[in-house]
Amino acid sequence: MSEPSLGGETPSRPRASLRTAVVWEALRDALDRRGTELEVLDAGGGSGKFAVEAARLGHRVTVVDPSPNALFALERRAAEAGVADRVRGVQGDTQDLFEVVGREEYDAVLCHGVLEYLEDPAGGLRNIAAALRPSGVLSLLAAGLGGAVLARALAGHFAEARQALTGPDGHWGAGDPVPRRFTAEQLSELVGAAGLDVKAVHGVRVFADLVPGVLVDAQPGARDALVELEAAAAALPAFHAVATQLHVLAARD
Repeated sequence: MSEPSLGGETPSRPRASLRTAVVWEALRDALDRRGTELEVLDAGGGSGKFAVEAARLGHRVTVVDPSPNALFALERRAAEAGVADRVRGVQGDTQDLFEVVGREEYDAVLCHGVLEYLEDPAGGLRNIAAALRPSGVLSLLAAGLGGAVLARALAGHFAEARQALTGPDGHWGAGDPVPRRFTAEQLSELVGAAGLDVKAVHGVRVFADLVPGVLVDAQPGARDALVELEAAAAALPAFHAVATQLHVLAARD
């Protein structure tokens, strides 16, 4: 199965920053540590949620995505941001990745919101890891099991919560749009099997998906305070178990 296109908000927009701030800050720090004008691959990057932001830092970004519409939106977004010369869109997916990009050509690879849709997550991750140069960094973002279980339970769907908790893929039922979810341990094992060393794990959207939007929008300073709370909780293992998403930084040492 090919990964879906990943459109949506950019990290600079208010609502997106609430959901992506933890990932973006970790990614930006990892890129900064590796230098300027890096070669970055965004596998399944869609309309450029993170690609354009990385290009704004001066890096050259190749986005591989199966959707022509998403790549058209990427081109438009890059042009509007003034970074069209540093962003390249290529149609393809992780299964046939090396038909459109080269092996060991990238200083950093982003794989955000893709792994949960692949029929063979381990194989897809091996391909993505093989695109990294020695000492390159992987930014992996995938759906977290605990966040889905908690969300279904709080909504009163207890049977679905139990199904997600006890099923083999963290899938809660026929209406679930996400084929599989992961624990932090499962993602770390997949990363290790792909030949990479895990450097950090972050819980993403620990609280953001549980707090009513009206509370965030109505109270002065609430949004900034919630972003700060998310950042404080992100690196704590106790909160990985209830995060909606999990972010792993890994390196090819």
